[in-house]
Amino acid sequence: MKIKTLIIFIVGIILSGSKAFSQDPNFYIFLCFGQSNMEGNARFEPQDTIVDSRFKVMEAVDCPNLNRTKGNWYTAVPPLCRCHTGLTPADYFGKTMVFNLPKDITVGVINVAVGGCKIELFDKDNYQSYVSTSPDWLKNMVKEYDGNPYARLVEMAKLAQKDGIIKGILLHQGESNTNDTLWTKKVKLVYDNLMKDLKLNPKKIALLAGETVNADQGGACASMNEIIATLPQEIPNSFVISSAGCPQRGDNLHFTVAGYRELGKRYAEKMLSILGYKINDLK
Repeated sequence: MKIKTLIIFIVGIILSGSKAFSQDPNFYIFLCFGQSNMEGNARFEPQDTIVDSRFKVMEAVDCPNLNRTKGNWYTAVPPLCRCHTGLTPADYFGKTMVFNLPKDITVGVINVAVGGCKIELFDKDNYQSYVSTSPDWLKNMVKEYDGNPYARLVEMAKLAQKDGIIKGILLHQGESNTNDTLWTKKVKLVYDNLMKDLKLNPKKIALLAGETVNADQGGACASMNEIIATLPQEIPNSFVISSAGCPQRGDNLHFTVAGYRELGKRYAEKMLSILGYKINDLK
């Protein structure tokens, strides 16, 4: 009788544990990475801080100033990258997603980005040699991710997989790799590593890559968009998000707050289309 009771007790613990860490199929998670335009270079405004509680961010670093701790979910009030960053495409990506998705679906983002970095920073096998030759300001940002942004992205993604389902990846990077004809292959290496490390099916995980500031806005790195346009030839399940018409802040590199809002909406519209949802305009 005692043995039977013990078995029931153990089974109960196992079942309660499985419930505590069960994946919610209605919690859609998206990984975001890149350099300064994904990090967020424009100061957000009061209207940007009005956020539906169905839109969440998993904090990737400890932010005492925001009362946020690494590895926990919070309502996605900006900043969504590190503790003092600005508005990013991820903000209005998430806002647009929850506006269009059924009310029982929650959206979560994880944003790991480092201003000024090359795509080489996210190469899990060779990032150290890249960081070692980088300027101190970049090294200091990398330190916030314990020296390895790719590993931090994977670490947070694995935590998130206990709660929901990874549905896609958002990338905004390329300015520091302008005219690098090997960029698409380097992005594919990062993408393939994410698929392996997170046990994801590439046929189900779309990669959305945003253009740098467009030529129509005087983009200093607009020539990179010709290379970004070829990414789908390297990664079949990848899509390019146009930056045409998205205003820049005057440095020819970074978008204005209005530019980030529009770019974020475009990321969302493409993702919604991929996932098979009808798109309504977010005012």
